[in-house]
Amino acid sequence: MRKLHILTLGLLFTFFSSCDTVNQIAGQMGLGTPTDAEINSGLKQALELGTGYASERLSQEDGYLGNQLIKITFPEEAKKIENTLRSIGLGSLCDQVITSVNRAAEDAAIEAKPIFVAAIKEMTIQDVKNILLGADNAATVYFEGKTTSQLEGKFEPIISSSLDKVGATKYWGDVINRYNQVPLVTKVNPDLSAYVTQKAIDGLFYEIAKEELKIRENVAARSTVLLQKVFGYAESQNTGS
Repeated sequence: MRKLHILTLGLLFTFFSSCDTVNQIAGQMGLGTPTDAEINSGLKQALELGTGYASERLSQEDGYLGNQLIKITFPEEAKKIENTLRSIGLGSLCDQVITSVNRAAEDAAIEAKPIFVAAIKEMTIQDVKNILLGADNAATVYFEGKTTSQLEGKFEPIISSSLDKVGATKYWGDVINRYNQVPLVTKVNPDLSAYVTQKAIDGLFYEIAKEELKIRENVAARSTVLLQKVFGYAESQNTGS
């Protein structure tokens, strides 16, 4: 009798668990196939949220400096400068350069937001569909093609000004001068402003790619019914279901 009771409870648990799963699937299916207008609105909503969040996050203090994946360090051609100076006890000067260039990138990051908003508004319905049903980084690739030159134009003067403001230009000049005084080294002087601008943009697109992947793969990141409907539809198309 006790075994029968346990078996019955097990069957009931399985039944109700299955019901929960079925109800979840049914709920998602009940959202239906989105119209072109819904796809257009939903994807643009997602992109505006994602790009806005990425630029705002990076514009905060330590947005770049505190993120080891996008933190701006010495240019590759200047690594030998850093190594040489650290080896002769000038590590703090190198650290000042790294902190100041990341602060400059953080100053510029928020300026990306209106550029992305403008690019989103210009998207055609075909652009939207290509992104929605494209690769996991389709939106990021689209933005790279459409906004990079504008971002460079917007970021460079801000970063250049910020480099002066936070003392990076002075620190960089000190670093170069100290290094170039070392006997027998080949003198170098990379363009700091251009380098920081490029790295700041690279970091921005890295964060946007993360936001794009999050909303494609994480159901919980779809914060509205419209986003659930549109990206649920995209999943069904991409899985062939």
